[in-house]
Amino acid sequence: MTNKKIFLILPLSILLAGSILYAKDNSTIINKMSSNEPYEIVSNRMDAFNEKKLVVFSGNAIATQGDKVLKSDQLLFYYKHEAGKKDKIGAKEIERTGELERIEAKGNVSVTQGERIATGDEAIYVQESGQIILKGNAVLREGKNVIKGDRVIVFVHENRGTVESNPQKRVKAKIYPQEKNEIKKIN
Repeated sequence: MTNKKIFLILPLSILLAGSILYAKDNSTIINKMSSNEPYEIVSNRMDAFNEKKLVVFSGNAIATQGDKVLKSDQLLFYYKHEAGKKDKIGAKEIERTGELERIEAKGNVSVTQGERIATGDEAIYVQESGQIILKGNAVLREGKNVIKGDRVIVFVHENRGTVESNPQKRVKAKIYPQEKNEIKKIN
């Protein structure tokens, strides 16, 4: 029985050590990336609701920021209400759009960052925390590895993700061992 435990613990510790080293190596790259990069959004339609501080992109909406891509049927960009900030267009004063607060994605959501892809029915990205929370048929993929749960949380500035399930269900994962690339020397 003890030998079985050792055989289980050893491969798990190797996997965890590898992912920690991978995260440590990439953390400097991720931290250099600024969250102030502009968003590039394309969609079939855009509606702006200034009084609600809301911009809605619908129909095959795709938002890109750096190496992050958010795709959905509909993207809703909510901006913070900032009192006293106004622009003047002609004789009319209008309130200026504030800083981005959150993005909601509805329908066929996919979030891609590098080789990591998270999918779900809906998602919310909170600018302040740097988290994208996906719900409904939530799946996290990286290469051939697949993890399914009720909720996927992607930490965009930390190069990591979490998969959670409710108490009645469990997280399901299919993890493939890393293949080592062998380099043959030519003499």
